[in-house]
Amino acid sequence: MGPTPDAAHAASDQEAPVTASPFHTVAWLAEGAVSVLDQRRLPARVEYLRIADATAMATAIRTLAVRGAPAIGCAAAYGIAVEAHRLRAAPAEARHAGLQAAFEDLARSRPTAVNLFWALDRMGRRLAAAPADGPGAAAALLDEAHAVLGDDRAANLRMGAAGAALVGDGARILTHCNAGALATAAHGTALGVIRSAVAAGKRVSVLADETRPVLQGARLTAWELLAEGIPVTLIPDGAAGLLMARGEVDLVIVGADRVAANGDVANKIGTYPLAVLARRHNLPFYVACPLSTVDLSVAHGSAIPIEERGADEVTGYGAERWAPPGVAVRNPAFDITPADLVSALITEAGVLRPPLAEALRAVMAGASAR
Repeated sequence: MGPTPDAAHAASDQEAPVTASPFHTVAWLAEGAVSVLDQRRLPARVEYLRIADATAMATAIRTLAVRGAPAIGCAAAYGIAVEAHRLRAAPAEARHAGLQAAFEDLARSRPTAVNLFWALDRMGRRLAAAPADGPGAAAALLDEAHAVLGDDRAANLRMGAAGAALVGDGARILTHCNAGALATAAHGTALGVIRSAVAAGKRVSVLADETRPVLQGARLTAWELLAEGIPVTLIPDGAAGLLMARGEVDLVIVGADRVAANGDVANKIGTYPLAVLARRHNLPFYVACPLSTVDLSVAHGSAIPIEERGADEVTGYGAERWAPPGVAVRNPAFDITPADLVSALITEAGVLRPPLAEALRAVMAGASAR
């Protein structure tokens, strides 16, 4: 099949209306700070952090207060904007040094999600073209951060409309981690497809992997879908194969943190086994991702840096410890799903089908030309 998006599945201007999320992931506050929904507290409490500088935003990203590749990109953009606001009255030399440090600190916060670096590059280009004075630069960077957020929202809605065409009425959908409104500016990627399918009148039900070790599926995906009134059943990560074998799954939809030029996909650890299982059981395996997640500078998945997180996420949760002290731990946060296991990429430009390398080259060339 050719490299262009499926015409039948391209987002149209006649998208089904969708309900706005009842919360915001990242938002600018009138007093010159950023509000971030603290996802570490969910589902027990809905709490917002007030972020007043780039260091605090980098910490929020690093500690998973804000997570999900598109949301991380939006948060990083606002991290630069809030630092520029904080330094707007500083002497030029101090302002430039402070902003440079902010870019570097945010770039170190998490290595795998390419949206982080995409957003920082976008903010850097806007800064280079901004007025030289502090207030003028701050205003320009805030405008760009708003644009990053707005573009992500629009991309998610187009992605949802494109992907909804792949979801049959009565579909039983398996998803992994959280790729919903919590992981984006709004609506979601994988969950955005599900929300759009529901808005189009389709009856669907969702099987949500708990997603160890940080339980994004159990804590976040289940919370989002319950709030939407979308039928959801939480399952242990290891139960997916059994349910597929019993014919209780119709398709798999996940998000992505980075897509290589050949179509290999980095996503939350545990995604790769799902793709293998889906192939074994002849089930479609779809990846919903904005084009900002595509990294053509990386030829294949083995070149994508994989974040390794602390042992405490595996040996227990919160204050509870269940592993014996001193045990060796590996905690890779992501894995790589080879392109040949991906049925299609669902993007704001439409549904990209194999050969994915050709499809990605074509759609990214079109995106850069606009």
